[in-house]
Amino acid sequence: MKPAQTPGTTRAWVRMPSGKRLDLLDPTPFDWEDADLALGLARTYRWGGHSAWPLPLSVAQHSLTVMHLRRLASPVEPDSVTLLRELLHDAEEGLLGFDCISVLKPFLGDAFRDLTQRLERAVFLRYGLPAWTGRDYLVHKRADRLAAASEAVHAVGWSHAEVRHTLKIRIEPLNEDPLVAVYGGTPWEPWPPGVACQRFLAELQRLTHA
Repeated sequence: MKPAQTPGTTRAWVRMPSGKRLDLLDPTPFDWEDADLALGLARTYRWGGHSAWPLPLSVAQHSLTVMHLRRLASPVEPDSVTLLRELLHDAEEGLLGFDCISVLKPFLGDAFRDLTQRLERAVFLRYGLPAWTGRDYLVHKRADRLAAASEAVHAVGWSHAEVRHTLKIRIEPLNEDPLVAVYGGTPWEPWPPGVACQRFLAELQRLTHA
């Protein structure tokens, strides 16, 4: 655990549920436990927290969707490192507790982008993830945007036309929820935070021990 800062200095750390301290301005791979990350992602919401359902959609559930879409897009089963990188592609949002909507990001400037990139580097270092290659990133972004288009329609209430013309996502949204085949339940319904946390953590631990 990091020592307390001296009086008069600016506090930039947050306390994790495990008791660890995460320094947001100078994060290390040792500043959180897996359960901290899973809970943070389960309590961090996409789409500004707006939802057509009683609950908003968590980043944890979105991350599982992207991972399974990446798996379905491959002619052979991707290796555990590839799937883990998909699962953790938004991990910094769970550590920060904030998923910034895209239209707001330009107004937050370089400092916010640098902060999120430092967190992402700490995540990749902790879990031994390689940097994205050009091809890998393109395949990832297709899965990510397919998830976003489908969530916009089924979880938030955007129309197909709004997805194309307002969100500028040209991929046709899915009708079938890929998570239903794995977990059951109602298609596209956002999970309660406890459920999202448990399922994300189980997948994280399965892949890290693979």
